Amino acid sequence: MAGFGRIFKGAAIASIVALSVTACSSDDGGDTSASEDTTAGVESRGPIKFAMGKNDVETLKPFIEQWNAEHPDEEVTLHELPGDQDGQRDTLVQSLQAKSGEYDVFALDITDTAHFAANDWIQPIEGDTAVDTSGLLPAAVESATYNGTLYAVPQNTNAQLLYYRTDMQPEAPANWQALVDSCIAAFEANVDCLQMPLNLGEQTTVAASQFINSWGGAIVGEDGATPEVESEQSRAGLQALVDGYQSDVIAKKTDSFSEEETALGFLAGETMYSYNWPYMYDKALTEGQPEVAENFDVAPILGPDGAGASTLGGYNNAISVFSENKATAVDFVQYIISEEVQMGFAQASFPPVLASIYDNADLQAEFPYMTALKVALENAKPRPVTPFYPAVSKAVQDNTHAALKDEKSVDQATTDMAAAIQQAGN
Repeated sequence: MAGFGRIFKGAAIASIVALSVTACSSDDGGDTSASEDTTAGVESRGPIKFAMGKNDVETLKPFIEQWNAEHPDEEVTLHELPGDQDGQRDTLVQSLQAKSGEYDVFALDITDTAHFAANDWIQPIEGDTAVDTSGLLPAAVESATYNGTLYAVPQNTNAQLLYYRTDMQPEAPANWQALVDSCIAAFEANVDCLQMPLNLGEQTTVAASQFINSWGGAIVGEDGATPEVESEQSRAGLQALVDGYQSDVIAKKTDSFSEEETALGFLAGETMYSYNWPYMYDKALTEGQPEVAENFDVAPILGPDGAGASTLGGYNNAISVFSENKATAVDFVQYIISEEVQMGFAQASFPPVLASIYDNADLQAEFPYMTALKVALENAKPRPVTPFYPAVSKAVQDNTHAALKDEKSVDQATTDMAAAIQQAGN
């Protein structure tokens, strides 16, 4: 959903890498000429334009209409960006490279936030443009932070969950090893143990990130450039993923599965466990085979000692440094994280970033996955926060897939991954 705001869109990696390397070629990550614009317009108010991918704008429209009714002199005009992440990025980059203020606020996929920050295209959220994020989920705030500075305000989020068949496994496994040990029940029932999105592409990055982070490792350091995949913890996490795949704990056919194919497998009763996003919950209830719809539950994904670190999805709202009405832009992004708006997101199955929403008893009754999702989000980690994300992601994808297919050892895969990540930042 943008970043899995509703399901990850496939990435045209080659073109993105070229864009990232070109735009982030300077030592500090980008064109510093924009930095002088951060003070311009910080006290100015007036109409603004908000840009967001068209696939998710319906959720925002009622709240933009409410804002406009209450702020007739500061109306927000909604501009729909392309539905795919690449198209959204390209449209915004072209505008910002021209130093255009045509978009005052825009929803960035969380993986793009560091790239835009490194290029000095977005306003630091501090000083005159500060926004109170203390009530937001920490992992979401982390995804909007680059080099210790907040550069955007989280809008919505997401995390993968463990779906399990309660007629085969009455309670969720306590940890990853317990899941592995329980696979005998699946094999005896002649179904797969675990299906998950492992298609070569962003799905592989998500899977690798989840296992590496769940085992206490990391792909890059806090600077967004230093590789950390060769640490003991990172290698242990990737080894657990590879061992699971090669031992059929993770069904081998899922190496070509997207999120939707993973959903179809669970709905059809082909697997005892599934890793997927919350959108699959309603599908399982309404479209699943009877034995699935009546016999499933959710829990956080798993690590070696309990709940694992799901990979975060979602949008961050950034303010353009070229906006002429930044005071209005700040108020608008603050409005989007208000309790009223965030509750509306939750009721539209658009996971909110305001932590208190997940404790609402009525909401938990209406959406039973909310309790598990809160735990998942509390343990979640963003994908690598780096201005070179497309190149880093491709390094993770290619080497993880090679390890899954036994074309490389995990040690060699992480060594090669580290080398590619290092090259991406040079």
